[in-house]
Amino acid sequence: MPALRLVLGDQLTRSLSSLKDWQTGDLVLMCEVAEETSYVRHHKKKIAFILSAMRHFARVLESAGLTVRYVRLDDRDNTGSFAGEIERVLTAHTFDRLIVTEPGEWRVMEMMRGWEDQLGGPVEVREDDRVLSSIGEFELWAQGRKQLRMEYFYRQMRRKTGFLMEGRDPIGGQWNFDQDNRKRLPKDLELPERLSFAPDAITGEVLTLVADRFGDHFGDLEPFAMPVTRDDALAVLEHFIAVCLPKFGDYQDALAEGEAFLFHSTISAALNCGLLTPGEVCEAADAAFKAGDAPLNAVEGFIRQILGWREYVRGLYWLTMPAYKERNALDAQRPLPEFYWTAETDMACIRDVVTTTRKHAYAHHIQRLMVTGNFALLAGLSPDEVNRWYMEVYADAYEWVELPNTHGMALFADGGIMASKPYAASGAYLNRMGDHCGKCAYDVKAKTGESACPFNYLYWDFVARNREVLGDNPRMGMMYRSLDRMNPETLSDIQVQAEAFLDAL
Repeated sequence: MPALRLVLGDQLTRSLSSLKDWQTGDLVLMCEVAEETSYVRHHKKKIAFILSAMRHFARVLESAGLTVRYVRLDDRDNTGSFAGEIERVLTAHTFDRLIVTEPGEWRVMEMMRGWEDQLGGPVEVREDDRVLSSIGEFELWAQGRKQLRMEYFYRQMRRKTGFLMEGRDPIGGQWNFDQDNRKRLPKDLELPERLSFAPDAITGEVLTLVADRFGDHFGDLEPFAMPVTRDDALAVLEHFIAVCLPKFGDYQDALAEGEAFLFHSTISAALNCGLLTPGEVCEAADAAFKAGDAPLNAVEGFIRQILGWREYVRGLYWLTMPAYKERNALDAQRPLPEFYWTAETDMACIRDVVTTTRKHAYAHHIQRLMVTGNFALLAGLSPDEVNRWYMEVYADAYEWVELPNTHGMALFADGGIMASKPYAASGAYLNRMGDHCGKCAYDVKAKTGESACPFNYLYWDFVARNREVLGDNPRMGMMYRSLDRMNPETLSDIQVQAEAFLDAL
């Protein structure tokens, strides 16, 4: 008996486990459904990217001889849900089972768990073997550990894969070159041009659909130049390895006004929807180091982002969900300010990052963590609202990768499951790593007063008001000793100004 094989919008990989034993008579189902385009109000460019990539991938499968049923969002009979579209197929055809690859997100897995009863037939959920560490492998690593620190998981993954290894030891004698990767961007350094891809007929149809149906969503839809095919994604990866990777390490933590990409790879959207796989990405970087085309600090820093952080957050997500999402260790409750959408703020760094996000549905990791994320942490913004914002505005955002990074790294809402301390920083950090402060309405050197940078007084207000939760954290000891040495009147002025600023939001 033939099988029905469902392929999701973030599973656009020809070697997908649910496609591996294809037989004549089987049918691939791909569907654009309202429940996926509307569970959050996605950036217009994100919706267009995913729909165009899906339509192009369906063509690839058909060219390879597979039979594909593709349901478009604007099809008149579209039911709007995965289950509804599966039922439509099953009423017209007979299949002995439904085959799927495990999804990336908890909410979709919960749907799948109910499909056997709902559909009245067997559902085979196969492991996603595109990743480098399975859910079960991560669970075994985490078993019995008091702390789930990425660094130790990363070392295990280096040994498993052999990337940047000499036997059991890391090339260069150390695992992590993070200290070498914190340089400020020189003013006269020429930045690389980025690849762009003109929309073809398929993408053009999608852009028209998105403009008509999601025109009131956040973000600029055009110009649209994202890599929506496997060939495009490979070209972006190759360009990064050849042109950007050699300097990526030095400047991966740098900030520069008006510069969205610097030396970053910009492959995350293609990687997270399946046009690239983490293994081939790491192999390309490892090969560049072995060929002498990129220095060790750059290659290690990049591989750590993929082999370390990306694999780690996926494992942590599946280990801790669904309770993880409900944690709010710092009891942060403040609503998200309007300037996260409008960019209308006198804080130059936030204005720039939100503007970049609106244009590109992209911002690099320091913009996300140390600008918008850092402000959200210091201001005590609601984790639910901040998580929803990140999910809505970035083209690479899926809950499995967004939630741990935002909830754990940026907001410390998980209470330290992921990070050993909050990534809180005053204006001094932003001034050290970027050039926004010189063009800002606020004075980054002023601690209080009308002209003071809000990050400065918000930082000390954050430290003071969260003492009950953070006071015993050994990595916060220096901050609390500094707080204790602060003049009580100075601290009072800081807290009064912080409260007035936050109330005005």
